[in-house]
Amino acid sequence: MKAFRGPKVWLWRWRRNPLKRRADTVEAWVLLGAWLFTLLAGVLAGLAAARSVEGGLARERVEWHPVVAHVMEKAPGTPRDGSGSAGGERVWARVGWTVEDGTVHTGQARVAAGSREGTPVTVWTDPRGHLVTRPATASEAHLRAALIGGLVGLSGAAVPFVAGLVARGRLERRRMDRWDAEWSRLGPQWGRTTG
Repeated sequence: MKAFRGPKVWLWRWRRNPLKRRADTVEAWVLLGAWLFTLLAGVLAGLAAARSVEGGLARERVEWHPVVAHVMEKAPGTPRDGSGSAGGERVWARVGWTVEDGTVHTGQARVAAGSREGTPVTVWTDPRGHLVTRPATASEAHLRAALIGGLVGLSGAAVPFVAGLVARGRLERRRMDRWDAEWSRLGPQWGRTTG
């Protein structure tokens, strides 16, 4: 159960007050520390994640390159215009390409429906000659890094934030238990009359 707090007064835990308890000061420092760690953890985690993603995507743009592959067997479907040229529909087909060292690689790539055997298709490969997706452009990389950095930053900030909430809840519970103990000790004396 939360104690009645009354009207909100900013920085009340830091002001001089004869009624301020030691628990109030401890709670103030715990809250301040939790907020600082939350801010610091969120910013540092987000920046580190964004930098890492941006670096990885930049490395992909440098290392991955387009290669002309050829359809190895007729692609399923029918061409849109009936002439066998590229239509709007794309299907998976087996393609083959040769890498710089002269070895032939094969794999599955999206091609126009009904593409004939031998039709050239541009695919992207990594330095070992394996098929990869087209690398992200610089603007796509910035957006992706910002989104991932933001998500990681929020996740990183959640840890000290939740820890601060748990610590504050324990301090409040401890304060309420002390108040109950003090009330049970002093409460019965209120019924006495002096005379």
